[in-house]
Amino acid sequence: MPTAASFPATTSNYSLPLLFSGQAQKEFFANEAFSLIDSLLPKTVLGVQDTPPTTPSTGDVYVVGAGSDEWIGQDNGLAIFLNNSWHFVPATPGMMVFNQDTNQIMLFSSAWASAAEPILPQGGSVVDAEARIMLAEIVDVLKAVGILA
Repeated sequence: MPTAASFPATTSNYSLPLLFSGQAQKEFFANEAFSLIDSLLPKTVLGVQDTPPTTPSTGDVYVVGAGSDEWIGQDNGLAIFLNNSWHFVPATPGMMVFNQDTNQIMLFSSAWASAAEPILPQGGSVVDAEARIMLAEIVDVLKAVGILA
C-alpha cells in the first residue's frame, strides 16, 4: 500500500493538516482534513486489532493494539483507512470511542480501558434478596447502554 503523505503543519489534537500561505494543491490538504474529521467525529471503531485487516473499506477505524506489520509503532492509536492507505491518529488522554466489536465504550488514559462487569453478591440471607435484584438490574442497564460488555 502507498505511504501516507506527511504534512508540514498539523493541529495539536488530531493532527489535521493545516494550510499555509501560498500553498499549492490546497484542495488536497483540505480534503485530507475533512476525511480525517469525518472518520474521527463519530468516534466509533470496528474493534481493537494488532494488524491491519486484509480487506479494509474506506473510512474503517480501528484501535491499534500491539501494532505489527504496517501498524508497527502505532500502539494505542487510531488507524483510519482513507484513500487506499492507513492514516494514524495518536490517542490522547480523555479520548473516548465506541467499540462496535464489543458493543462497549472505551476511554484512553495511558492505555485504553473499558468498564468491567462487577461481581454480583452471593450468599447472605433473604433480607438482601431485594438488593441483589436491584444490583442485577443496574448491571443489565449498564450493559444496555454500552458501559459494560
